[in-house]
Amino acid sequence: MASFEELVAEGAAAPVDGWDFSWFDGRATEQRPSWGYARLMGERMARAKRALDLQTGGGEVLAGIPRAPEVLMATEGWPPNAELARVRLAPLGGRVVAAGENDDLPFEDDSFDLVVSRHPVTVRWGEVARVLEPGGTYFSQQVGAGSVHELTDFMMGPQPISSARDPERARAAATDAGLTVLDLRSEALRMEFFDVAAVIVFLRKVIWIVPSFTVPAYYDRLRAIHAHIAEHGPFVAHSQRFLIEAQKPA
Repeated sequence: MASFEELVAEGAAAPVDGWDFSWFDGRATEQRPSWGYARLMGERMARAKRALDLQTGGGEVLAGIPRAPEVLMATEGWPPNAELARVRLAPLGGRVVAAGENDDLPFEDDSFDLVVSRHPVTVRWGEVARVLEPGGTYFSQQVGAGSVHELTDFMMGPQPISSARDPERARAAATDAGLTVLDLRSEALRMEFFDVAAVIVFLRKVIWIVPSFTVPAYYDRLRAIHAHIAEHGPFVAHSQRFLIEAQKPA
């Protein structure tokens, strides 16, 4: 078995660009939502004519659609991810436009009949409604309130859970933007971390779980979680996810 120091070095050196989580195979697991976002999104893409994926990351999920619409656009604000997405989406005829999560969308009104987004950092509901054509839909899987709070609390001490990502707040915001919510459902999903390297890579990749995380700053807590795993087995947390679909009135 690798030592604590070896695992820390491995976790600190692993690449964290994009949203490809294949590095975690055999190191961590996460239960998937029962609804199957990628499949449902792919079905909607196959029916769309002009579609937009917001905050596409490295284009990992969008690249898996079975058939691309006539017009396929994506936005991404982090240059390394945007370049990955350009390469991945080129075979589908997809174009990637630089836009941060809080920016106005660089598209005309009524430009798309489908807008999708998986795990957006923020949602500019007014902008989503503006670029959707009448009768168009927004389809998104999002991170819910208190996601992976067990790991946050272990590393930082007990933290308040913000209601900013409450699914009902998303419903209200969509409604305020003039959209009709067609579907809203949520689930808590079991996660297991099998070694401290997996914890480090996860915290480096998903930076909002412990916003101030660096290996040196949290070295003692990393040693504690290493000891916890050695004594009790995998560290268990729960991710929170919700699915929302909303339509712009025709």
